Amino acid sequence: MKGITVTERTLSIIKPDATKRNLTGQINAILEEGGLRIVAQKRIQLTLAQAMEFYSVHRERPFFGELCEFMTSGPVLVQVLEGEKAISRNREIMGATNPADADAGTIRNRFALSLTENSVHGSDAGDTAAVEIGFFFAGIELVG
Repeated sequence: MKGITVTERTLSIIKPDATKRNLTGQINAILEEGGLRIVAQKRIQLTLAQAMEFYSVHRERPFFGELCEFMTSGPVLVQVLEGEKAISRNREIMGATNPADADAGTIRNRFALSLTENSVHGSDAGDTAAVEIGFFFAGIELVG
């Protein structure tokens, strides 16, 4: 129906390559300027076990080990974003997973170093977002 907005929540992770380069403020500014609101946020250091559990959907893929090693190589900023169609909006703002394919001005176009070190993660669907948010945050921490 016309005029109805769909407010969603999605998980966003600013990855170790971006936290090492002190890009969290710039990335958050891009997300907020894009219409998303940060309703929960924390800086953490993932253990290998946590990374393997979080990315378990990729366990059989050849890049799984490299991904988990990378995600534990430094601190990450995990956060919950909220807004109209937040999942698709966040993915649009992030850009294509491969920075070589990312549109100009997107986070990955501007900041990613490689396919692995691509600066950000975002949920790909509503059911995934719910699971991913629950992995990092208790309901009481969502204060938007």
